[in-house]
Amino acid sequence: MGRALLSQFLILSNSSPRLSSSLSCGGLGTKYLKRSGVIRYNRATNGDNAAGFRCCCSVSLSQPPAPETSSSSVKKRIVSGVQPTGSIHLGNYLGAIKNWIALQNSYDTLFFIVDLHAITLPYDTQQLSKATRNTAAIYLACGVDTSKASVFVQSHVRAHVELMWLLSSATPIGWLNRMIQFKEKSRKAGDENVGVALLTYPVLMASDILLYQSDFVPVGEDQKQHLELTRELAERVNYLYGGRKWKKLGGRGGAIFKVPEPLIPPAGARVMSLTDGLSKMSKSAPSDQSRINLLDPKDVIANKIKRCKTDSFPGMEFDNPERPECNNLLSIYQLVSSKTKEEVAQECQDMNWGTFKTLLTDALVEHLHPIQVRYEEIISDPAYLDGVLAEGAEKAAAIADATVNNVYQAMGFLRR
Repeated sequence: MGRALLSQFLILSNSSPRLSSSLSCGGLGTKYLKRSGVIRYNRATNGDNAAGFRCCCSVSLSQPPAPETSSSSVKKRIVSGVQPTGSIHLGNYLGAIKNWIALQNSYDTLFFIVDLHAITLPYDTQQLSKATRNTAAIYLACGVDTSKASVFVQSHVRAHVELMWLLSSATPIGWLNRMIQFKEKSRKAGDENVGVALLTYPVLMASDILLYQSDFVPVGEDQKQHLELTRELAERVNYLYGGRKWKKLGGRGGAIFKVPEPLIPPAGARVMSLTDGLSKMSKSAPSDQSRINLLDPKDVIANKIKRCKTDSFPGMEFDNPERPECNNLLSIYQLVSSKTKEEVAQECQDMNWGTFKTLLTDALVEHLHPIQVRYEEIISDPAYLDGVLAEGAEKAAAIADATVNNVYQAMGFLRR
């Protein structure tokens, strides 16, 4: 949710979403778990196994409970977002946004542009606003339906920052020190270029999720560590301030936050670089050749696929560890063509690279063209886009403000 978020909160494929219900809660002691009356988890031994929006989860994949369809029932809620940094690329789309389209039909969904996360490293102030609008337009162009989902800008709902500060007071510094992305980015940027926000942004991620009492958060296989931090914080705050303690202060008692579950896609969780099948497709990669941007024109897509890294093996096949590029390109073709893995394997098994690259290029161009046309329509109508974002922020704020008010009460603040 790794700078795309909420870099990624992302992620489900067109196939049915899967639920991870077995999580290792590193940082929560057994005594704490017993006293708080929650399920006991095993203590994680290493939280540094991923970057982005991640947790140290041992994932047990299974079908999630079917969303309620009764008119009298409340839909389960999902939140997700993407940073407005760099160009939205195929990995963001196939790993996150494309999956939102299916989710919005069955769940109460909130999709936002996480602009506050975009300032944790040096950035161009002249481009932030423009990039935020462009990202929102891409959400809509990809098929997010504002009659089913709320679309808004993170900084337009001030409760995100308020709750972050409250959660920060309950976050042990050791939990943040184990986040591998801080270690990696601070090492690359140097101490003088690293602000405190790079260390504490996982707490803002937790705020983004917990504000909306989210049931599920779409995440990639490499994005679990920070979701686990969110779960730990929810459990910790519920224990420290919830239950009878909250009730004595005039609250309803019980849990302050829902503890969200991760949703893991069965395919497409990680779209890899075109220049290195072992590295994730990334906005921050130096070479634009490494990614397909959603707004790339036809000739640019064709050139990137033509020049992408391949191998010397005959035929095409999935899941050969010696052929990461082959597996990645076949997976991309599977997702943009809406075919099954078996259908793609059979269709492409005897192809050479030249034939397959032409097939993949045509499929990408055909899939992305309608998105590009719709994007141009939306971005050329600023009044429409501003209206969508304002309406989305108003709906989101109603939920977020209720949560923050409960937290203030449970933590003993004087009522406003």
